[in-house]
Amino acid sequence: MFNRNKRGREVLLSTTIIIFLSSTVIVSYIGIYHIHNVPIASGQKASSIPSPSQNQQQQQQQQKIAMQNQSISENQSILTTIFKKVQNSVVQITSQIPNPNVNIIINGNPIQSKTERLGSGFVYNKQGYIVTNSHVVEGVKTVDITFVDGNTYTAKIIGSDHDNDIAVLQITDNFSQENIVPLSIGNSSNLEVGQQIIAIGNPYGLADTMTTGIISQTDRLLSDPNNQYSIPNTIQIDAPINPGNSGGPLLNMQGQVIGMNTAIYTGNGAFSGVGFAIPSNTILKVATALIKTGTYVHPWLGIEGSSLTPEIDQAMGLPKNFKGVLISGTITGGPADKAGLIRSSVQEDINGNQKIIGGDIITAIDGKPIKRIDDLISYIDGQKSVGDKVKLTVYRDGKSIDLTAILTARPATTTNLSSQLNYPTNQQQQNPNDNNDNNLLPDIPGFPNFPQFP
Repeated sequence: MFNRNKRGREVLLSTTIIIFLSSTVIVSYIGIYHIHNVPIASGQKASSIPSPSQNQQQQQQQQKIAMQNQSISENQSILTTIFKKVQNSVVQITSQIPNPNVNIIINGNPIQSKTERLGSGFVYNKQGYIVTNSHVVEGVKTVDITFVDGNTYTAKIIGSDHDNDIAVLQITDNFSQENIVPLSIGNSSNLEVGQQIIAIGNPYGLADTMTTGIISQTDRLLSDPNNQYSIPNTIQIDAPINPGNSGGPLLNMQGQVIGMNTAIYTGNGAFSGVGFAIPSNTILKVATALIKTGTYVHPWLGIEGSSLTPEIDQAMGLPKNFKGVLISGTITGGPADKAGLIRSSVQEDINGNQKIIGGDIITAIDGKPIKRIDDLISYIDGQKSVGDKVKLTVYRDGKSIDLTAILTARPATTTNLSSQLNYPTNQQQQNPNDNNDNNLLPDIPGFPNFPQFP
């Protein structure tokens, strides 16, 4: 009875729509008929008759709509073409990680349960190398790689750079029957806001999902709450990406990889319009090193600092809108310490009010102006190598001076570095990520562990 009534309602609705449209056609026809039969007195124009200029405007509007429809159709065709071209080069990555919170007992023998972790990756070359995020494969030695045709192969971890969240895998099974097609890597240094982009991956295990959007901003400093170091130069996008997209390619409209989808800013674990991708230039540099040596060495200056704010400018008696990075700490024996950089100090008066005393302010590096700490980190990590000399232009006591530092390898772990920091009395230790600029990019809940789901 319910289904029959439902169908009856559907028929009634359809009939109503047909009648409405039919009525519209009839009224329009009659209206046009009467317009063409209105008598026109000598010297009098009928206002209902379109003038030549109105006809021209209508034709221009119709042409504009036709061109828009053609543009949409062409764009859809481009997207379809790109997807068909790259779909065989995007893979799903599956790994099994121990679940310490759940133990299964069989015949009196405890068996630790495992959780399945999903992510994405893409083919880097014909030798079976796959690029993905390091958090996708963290804590395991081998993973399963599944192509669009459903074929699955075992892959081993060749190398991983946790600080940049990049890992390289290599298929260990015989994949000679597989059509391995490496993706073309584009240049991420000339990206612009508003550029259309494509994200492909496996959100929530839904294989070969394609979404589109634009570049919202470039050169973002991505803060990782599980790591002392931030990831520089990331690309902010609005293309929907979700857990499982990690490691998948971000493409331009030529089908080239310009980034790797890595993180989202979210309050509930789902996409909220703000995603981040590691730029392709960083991927190329790091992946090449990982394939060659299994590791990537970051150049390091050995400072902790923060961008200047109006409050700091005022407290230090600096000119309004003065830009630079205030040194709040240096690592004993590190490059900055050896170069002679001086840290700031904080003193309290009898009323408990704090005041910043002294401290060098880096205003340029190798002649390039430094406005925020993002600029300093991005330049060192993106443009320099271990052993390179850098010229630091420093504002000290009202004058600019130049200091030379020789970059060394970034320590593999920062667990014990806090004890080596040259902090002044009454100043609390400051994480390099804890500066006012990061208010623009809050810590991302769950990053980089969000791809872990059952």
